[in-house]
Amino acid sequence: MDFDPVLISRIQFAFVVSFHAIFPVFTIGLASYVAVLEGLYYRTDNPLYLRLSKFWTKVFAVVFGMGVVSGIVMAFQFGTNWSNFAYSASNFLGPVLSYEVVTAFFLEATFLGVLLFGRDKVPRGLHLFSACMVAIGTFISSFWILSANSWMHTPAGVEMVDGMVQMTSWTQAIFNSSFPYRFAHMALASFITGGFVVAGVSALYLLRGNHVETSKKALKMCVIMLAVVTPMQLLIGHEHGLNTFENQPVKVAAMEGAWETKSAAPLILFAIPDAANETNHFEIKIPYLASIVLTHSADGVVPGLLEVPADERPPVGIVFWSFRIMVGLGLIFIAISLLSAYQLYRGHLYDSRLLLRAYTWLIPAPFVAVLTGWFVTEVGRQPWMIQGLMRLDEAVTPSVTGWMALVTLIGYFAVYAVVFSAGVFYLRKVVEGGPDPIESDSDSEGSNARPKRPWSAVSNQLDEAPSAAGS
Repeated sequence: MDFDPVLISRIQFAFVVSFHAIFPVFTIGLASYVAVLEGLYYRTDNPLYLRLSKFWTKVFAVVFGMGVVSGIVMAFQFGTNWSNFAYSASNFLGPVLSYEVVTAFFLEATFLGVLLFGRDKVPRGLHLFSACMVAIGTFISSFWILSANSWMHTPAGVEMVDGMVQMTSWTQAIFNSSFPYRFAHMALASFITGGFVVAGVSALYLLRGNHVETSKKALKMCVIMLAVVTPMQLLIGHEHGLNTFENQPVKVAAMEGAWETKSAAPLILFAIPDAANETNHFEIKIPYLASIVLTHSADGVVPGLLEVPADERPPVGIVFWSFRIMVGLGLIFIAISLLSAYQLYRGHLYDSRLLLRAYTWLIPAPFVAVLTGWFVTEVGRQPWMIQGLMRLDEAVTPSVTGWMALVTLIGYFAVYAVVFSAGVFYLRKVVEGGPDPIESDSDSEGSNARPKRPWSAVSNQLDEAPSAAGS
């Protein structure tokens, strides 16, 4: 029995990327949250911000380490499974991925050490600067990675010469047409992921009656942020969809489950796509809405999958359902965020046990939304490795067999299972411990804490004088 090397290599890369993607999307949002906490503590001296920063920095360090371990494998796979692609696109991808390492990874690694171990060893201003540099480093890293990924969807600034990508404009290649939308969409997804995890853990503490003051502070910050960011994500996602409709109409047709090109096209809410018979079963649809959303006209034309040959269509079922899961979760996020903001305004947020439980249930939901979003993006590009320039069967390593790819896939699965289990075990220990207790505030500020104000010192001496005289 033999296996298709292209299919197994695709499954292998999809598994590695999916496993890796859940860590950066969390660390980007969490690094920004830690930087905000450090800034608020520096400005206000409120020990609640210090305890929250210490706690979530521990979580960040664990997740960052897991992301580094899982991300290394992706670079190897370009050479082992997709060498034709790596060689052909090396003039663009080589420098871009190198820039990511030089400008982002080194920055994060250097200042993460100061953030983790330098609180009592460097001035507080430098410690705050380190937190900001780590947060900025995560965005720089995502900038280069998403630029490279977006270029594969909307290639620009290049031409193919004898099977090799030759650069004609670095500016057009880096800032290709889909990159701004993809970068904004991913940045907001990172804030939403970090916000719902922090809010979920804080809600869990409140339900248990643990770490009440720090949890109220964290939950309030997250609710305010999410009430702004989740509706913004809907708008950015819509603009991203319009850009995809312009550049990759076949992907949008798969997202919509549209087989025939139609004017006044309906929006299909539910269906069971049948690729073999090129139709849908059990459709539930809203008339005209797809045309209105995609063309801003009730009579607008929406292209269908039948416009291209069958071998140039993506797997419709995966794209169709992944898109609906992502959008459905996004609408839930908006509803929960706005309801929470309303309850916060009324002063009932911390008393609503049902709402608090909802946050604990939603902790894994943003990761599911991110993964399904990536499925739409990457599976929807098939069968192209570089849209319109290189197909998957042209990009795969010629010497790779199905069995070789399957064996390495099993190996990656086993190693990642160990890494994930160990990481989750340690994260559970960190979450169970929670932030530092209130009584440790005076000790936890460290030797570099700001000196007490003069009038506070005089007040302490006056309070101690009677007891000294009495002794």
